[in-house]
Amino acid sequence: MQAGAVAAGGERDLLANAAARGDVQRLRLLLEAGMNPNTVNSFGRTPIQVMMMGNTQVAELLLQRGADPNRPDPRTGSLPVHDAAREGFLDTLVALHRGGARLDLGDKSGRLPIDLAVESGHQQVVSYLRAQPAGNAAPPQA
Repeated sequence: MQAGAVAAGGERDLLANAAARGDVQRLRLLLEAGMNPNTVNSFGRTPIQVMMMGNTQVAELLLQRGADPNRPDPRTGSLPVHDAAREGFLDTLVALHRGGARLDLGDKSGRLPIDLAVESGHQQVVSYLRAQPAGNAAPPQA
């Protein structure tokens, strides 16, 4: 890690920035260097909250390293599964769910991930969410 990188964005922003860019290699290096996957950035958000939603590898890596998929966004109360459902990222939503993300928690407006998927017209996401048992924190392991 270069000293300039820390000074430019602050050490606590490094992990979140790598996650937001979908930079799996950088993210892995930072985690292997001992950075906490639940460190909040200067905006109060964790790497899993700001990650590039279309990059399932980012979600899986953060979850493997202990990221909390059920920590709400400080402003909206949204969870990463809310974002994935709203944007139609089924693979990321499934990875989050398998990693322990709950599907039965609402955002600050009380909307569940399925509500956001329906509103956004993401039928594959809706089908997946409807197939899950109510209140199930994670799908049964095969």
